[in-house]
Amino acid sequence: MAETTTEIRLMRVEDLPWVLEVAAASPQAPHWPEAVYRKALDPETAPVRLALVADRNGRAAGFAIVSLIPPEAELESIVVAPQSRRQGIGQLLLKAIGAELKQQKVMELFLELRASNLAALELYRSAGFVPTAVRPRYYTDPVEDAVLMKALLK
Repeated sequence: MAETTTEIRLMRVEDLPWVLEVAAASPQAPHWPEAVYRKALDPETAPVRLALVADRNGRAAGFAIVSLIPPEAELESIVVAPQSRRQGIGQLLLKAIGAELKQQKVMELFLELRASNLAALELYRSAGFVPTAVRPRYYTDPVEDAVLMKALLK
């Protein structure tokens, strides 16, 4: 059996069909139109975004998009393909994000997520994020609170 390797790399335009498919299959993920993802890949767009893909043996297994506003950044989206969940892909993406943000002189990473997304809450806590606030009834369809979290990058 071949060994499974995962490489974290920059997202490319040719990844977008897969990114849209995975986002659509993930109810907790933002469902952005393709134009928003294309804009995230454009280095001339403000704010600058970091878009990464977890490539597992030539097949994308997850992705993340972060907006950079040094000395802060916001994790806008992190999604792992259903067939690749619980295999450490989210942790690999978060580590790669942290390494890149440190190079960009970013000191804090923020995010928000649905209060019911317990798997993501645990992932973020294990990566050093701490809850900072709750936005009551922030999400719709269904109505739900948002948990705000932040991590200090050292």
